[in-house]
Amino acid sequence: MDNFDKFYKKSINFLSFRPRSEKEIKDYLKKKKADDLTSEKIIQSLKESKFINDTDFAKWFIEQRTIIKPKAERVIRIELKQKGIAKDLIEELFENTSNTDLEKARQLAERRIKRYSNLKDRKKVFERMGRYLGSKGFNYDVIKEVIDPLLSKEYNWNRQ
Repeated sequence: MDNFDKFYKKSINFLSFRPRSEKEIKDYLKKKKADDLTSEKIIQSLKESKFINDTDFAKWFIEQRTIIKPKAERVIRIELKQKGIAKDLIEELFENTSNTDLEKARQLAERRIKRYSNLKDRKKVFERMGRYLGSKGFNYDVIKEVIDPLLSKEYNWNRQ
């Protein structure tokens, strides 16, 4: 078995777990010590077979980070850039999204608020919810705009 076949099979296996960007495949092959010529041949073959496509990958990734594991748009953009997706493609894909950070944060907060029902101190609930939303990449303005109405209307915590 020559190098191409060996690394091609490894690449297919790597792709079997989830979609990958071209950069992820290149980095994987480099880590597996494939030479540059073999890597380029494999990338070209994978593209021709439609196993890798950065546009499809970016759409899938945005969907994952919007619906399944919600994160702020800013964080998703950074992650896509780290995965080698071109800046103009990122801009184009986010032009067409309707799900804003405010909506995503509100959905996350509504799902999470029940965990804090045993806390009596509004400030503690705000801090914990703020930390949670902050860990998802939302900025303070979005966090405040989401948590304040949630605490004052639906969950009537004492103002302290």
